[in-house]
Amino acid sequence: MSVGRQMKKILIVDDELSFREVYSDKLRKSGVIETFTAESGEDALILINEIKPDIVICDVRMSGIDGITLLKKIREMQMPVPFLIITAYANIKDAVKSVKLGAVDYLEKPVDLNELKETVYKILDIRKYSSPDNLPKDLFKKIITENRFMHDILLDAFHVAKSDISILISGESGTGKDVLAKFIHENSSRNSNRFIAVNCASISANIIGSELFGHEKGAFTGALNKRNGRFKEAEGGTLFLDEIGDMPLEIQPVLLRALENKLVTPVGSDKEIKVDFRLIAATNRPLEEFIKQGKFREDLFYRLNVISFNLPSLRERKEDIMLLARHFLNENSNTNKKLSAAAEELLLNYSWPGNIRELSNCMKRARILSRTEFIMPEHLSPVVRESSFVDDLDVSLIKDNVVSLENSEMEMIKKALIETNGNQTQAAKLLGINRRTLFNKLKKMDN
Repeated sequence: MSVGRQMKKILIVDDELSFREVYSDKLRKSGVIETFTAESGEDALILINEIKPDIVICDVRMSGIDGITLLKKIREMQMPVPFLIITAYANIKDAVKSVKLGAVDYLEKPVDLNELKETVYKILDIRKYSSPDNLPKDLFKKIITENRFMHDILLDAFHVAKSDISILISGESGTGKDVLAKFIHENSSRNSNRFIAVNCASISANIIGSELFGHEKGAFTGALNKRNGRFKEAEGGTLFLDEIGDMPLEIQPVLLRALENKLVTPVGSDKEIKVDFRLIAATNRPLEEFIKQGKFREDLFYRLNVISFNLPSLRERKEDIMLLARHFLNENSNTNKKLSAAAEELLLNYSWPGNIRELSNCMKRARILSRTEFIMPEHLSPVVRESSFVDDLDVSLIKDNVVSLENSEMEMIKKALIETNGNQTQAAKLLGINRRTLFNKLKKMDN
């Protein structure tokens, strides 16, 4: 059992021993789950009262009490336990019926074990922790991600943090460059000292020298007192220069000298001051293009770019969208709001040009506008609401004579299911959407 994390109890109900064993083995390996098994619906009803599981995973077709009947009986007992249905039959009616009765999700046999684990983690709101190379188990506690590429970046950043070499973080606006910079600082030997962040784009060119290097009293009009500057404030710690691509060209030689010699000269002084800092810079600008255009010094670029990390956009981290959305929805709040299926569909289909920052703002807005427990589409930002199911579909699937949105969606779904022999997971991939979106569309059609 993992210290500080409560074990979740899962009841697996299937009349085939091999399935019970493989599901149980896969879920137990997580270290946060305890599994129990039942070979029939009758046995499951007895166990449910004894163990009070956090979730029930059940096959639909079983001898005796089948999965649908078991779900009905559990609901009649007024037990709020989440129910995950598994079926070997490509029949949407079973899945729709189970969801209408209160099942939270369904999976098709043969079950992808990784998908099973991910679905269970989502239902139980379990964060996945990665700890290869004997790294601390809580290493990623402050970084919300299940993206493999992001995990690789964090592992590399953890190891690089132990050195004092300069780091350049690139990526689109809103991808969390400041979060990675803080992560590096917190895992460095300088973490007991200050982390000083400076947004170069927010400081005017005529005062940025004073802001960074300090000034003497009377050095210029308004300089009523001596100031140390951000380099000196970061003494023994980390200086984070965000939006380094907006650094004025006339300041760049001074910055280069500070990096090379760890010396700065305050404005109005003729004395150099020794400074001890670790520099991390970040940009969403194409610095290589800026060099060609004469907007950025090549020697400074290479001094900054000793180690570089390029953060992926949120649209490249689809698996993180709902994790982050739920986090932001109730962050720093005593609320416990939840996202409706329709809202989730819109969030997943939107391209998020503003990345994580845009998602955070969207969820804060939704929390304020919603007067109920659930977030509905009308609570989301207008630009998110305007994204539609067909945006991500392959238009080659649409017939020329399709005239309505509903008919076009139905036609495309039918074609995808025929193309994949009824496999909904593969059909969803073909359509460029997630399985949950496809399921919701099929459910509406069934109605």
